[in-house]
Amino acid sequence: QVQLVESGGGLVQAGGSLRLSCAASGSILSSNPMGWYRQAPGKQRELVASITKGGITNYVDSVKGRFTISRDNAKNTAYLQMNSLKPEDTAVYYCNAYYISANVPLLSWGQGTQVTVSS
Repeated sequence: QVQLVESGGGLVQAGGSLRLSCAASGSILSSNPMGWYRQAPGKQRELVASITKGGITNYVDSVKGRFTISRDNAKNTAYLQMNSLKPEDTAVYYCNAYYISANVPLLSWGQGTQVTVSS
């Protein structure tokens, strides 16, 4: 099983920046998109951003122009650069990626990293 480990979360003031990293313990399916999700207390998990192998990105409207997703296929790692952070960005951030097990594509999730933005 491939495990994903997120890092880079923390406490930051509104207007500040954080860079999240998501590192895989093994080979992931680079042909599949990688994604960053977040879940705030009392809310459903939502897709924040995704990126294909070729670098095509997709963002939820609320983060467009402020967040940038990227990936390093050679390192099996994805990143989320978050600028101009707002209190409403406070959430646990998760990444996901696909890997192959017994010729079956499976989705792996990380354990999450807390991002707290103070006003």
